[in-house]
Amino acid sequence: MTGGEALVKSLVNEGVEVVFGIPGIQVYGIIAALRDEPGIRLITTRHEQATTFMADGYARSSGRPGVALVVPGAGLYNAASGLTNAFARSSPVLLIAGQIPRGAVGKNLGAVHEVTDQPGTVRSVTKWQGQASRPRDVPDAVFEAFRQMRTGRPRPVLIEIPPEAGVEREEVQLRNPARISRIVPSREHLEEAARVIGASRTPLILAGGGVARSDAEEALIRLVEATNIPVVTSSGGKGSIPDRHPLSYGSCFSPRGERQEMNQLYEVMQSADVIVGIGTRFSLGNPAGESSILVNINIDDSELTRVQSSTIPLHGDARATIEALLPLVVEATAGNRPSPAEAVAAARNLIAYYDIRLKEPQYAVLEAMQAGIPEDTFVAWDVTQFGYYARTHYKVNHPKTYIDSGYSFNLGYAFPTALGVKVAQPDRPVVCVTGDGGFMFNSSELSTAVKYGVNVVTVVFRNDSYGNVARDLDEAFGGAYGTDLHNPDFVKFAESFGAEGMRAKNPLDLERLIPLALEHDAPVVIDVPFGDMPIPRAPQFAPVYNLPWTMPQDGLIES
Repeated sequence: MTGGEALVKSLVNEGVEVVFGIPGIQVYGIIAALRDEPGIRLITTRHEQATTFMADGYARSSGRPGVALVVPGAGLYNAASGLTNAFARSSPVLLIAGQIPRGAVGKNLGAVHEVTDQPGTVRSVTKWQGQASRPRDVPDAVFEAFRQMRTGRPRPVLIEIPPEAGVEREEVQLRNPARISRIVPSREHLEEAARVIGASRTPLILAGGGVARSDAEEALIRLVEATNIPVVTSSGGKGSIPDRHPLSYGSCFSPRGERQEMNQLYEVMQSADVIVGIGTRFSLGNPAGESSILVNINIDDSELTRVQSSTIPLHGDARATIEALLPLVVEATAGNRPSPAEAVAAARNLIAYYDIRLKEPQYAVLEAMQAGIPEDTFVAWDVTQFGYYARTHYKVNHPKTYIDSGYSFNLGYAFPTALGVKVAQPDRPVVCVTGDGGFMFNSSELSTAVKYGVNVVTVVFRNDSYGNVARDLDEAFGGAYGTDLHNPDFVKFAESFGAEGMRAKNPLDLERLIPLALEHDAPVVIDVPFGDMPIPRAPQFAPVYNLPWTMPQDGLIES
């Protein structure tokens, strides 16, 4: 068979049903094979950047690897933005890139789409890179790519294929998918952790994005309810336990804030004598500090002891480790730990009280959106002030339904990512929340949405500006510059593609408009005008505005 046929048959064997890509000169053999394979659907995007964003959304909402296809060189560079996002959120994305002809690789001859060391251009945002130089190499490359994505910490991988390998024919031996076993820590380490947790007075679980990547949400809830240990989630861990669960404190983006209600949550974390971290990087450090013992469950062994010295590292898959640890912890506690549900409820009530009293505009808008969005909706939040605010305040009660960009902070990623989510979850509502600046990064994908019937509701907050940057420059540097935007009429813009357009009178109108938009059998764009938005006093913003490079300085020559 041809290399293109070998690739497509190998993808089918791995369970792939969708490829997000753009046909191009070095991937003709692959495109021809996709055309002739009824088991895989090709969704053609309008820009390579969208291929990897869509694959990321598909992967995060389905738990299955997402696959993207681009030409080499410029195509790979364009797609790299989506790889950075998938890398930040530990998402399994396979990027298949063409290559220049075998004989020209590395010779700097000026071949079409040539770049020197193509894998090196994305090495820092991929877990593994491989090349299939001829048809018989393809099955092994696909086998290893999927093995890499399904073992250890899931992250993007790259396969590059020269153009002649896509059309050449030779004998090819296809491979079955790798048999994957979940990693479980040793019995000795589990027993040590169970003894420490059992002897603790005020333990706390910090759940991160690794819970979702391991499909460990149900296991986490069983652990919580069997041990009466309350939970705080990171922003990546939102949805790993329902926010309405009586032992869920909610999400805290920052370990400390000035507002009293967030100080309440900070004090809860500070008082913990044992922190059980599950699938979290502890990017801001252990919230309880060195005074506590950290039981650190992580599939990435490089994260296990990075945070502090007083750590019991448990190298393992989140779900398998929770399931192995649970009976040992139950035995160690003998079922005697009282439920902290009343204390959790009091803390949550205090948070709600201060939110309402402070009357921040972001809170009122988020409440309106929360009322209008069905609970089982997948929501992709762009890099907007509402997106920042949602990391702490938006309530999530269904697994994997909260999607953000993580530490990559890709402006404009949310719309194509939401399209990928909808492809994976066609029977569930999907909403994208973005600003006018970010939406225009990938607004051409409205064409893709209409062509393939990917019916996402997109809320576009419009202030004709890169608003956060304009406010920062105005308040700290004496005036904004280069931040004003010239926008289309977003309603007419959507309608020009064949999508539906709606216009809100004000942001609070979203409570009424979002349910109406979800009833349409078409992609919908809701234009939401709003004015200046002050910096909220929520804790997730405080670190940003304390950074020295966000304000005028005489120096900065410090380490």
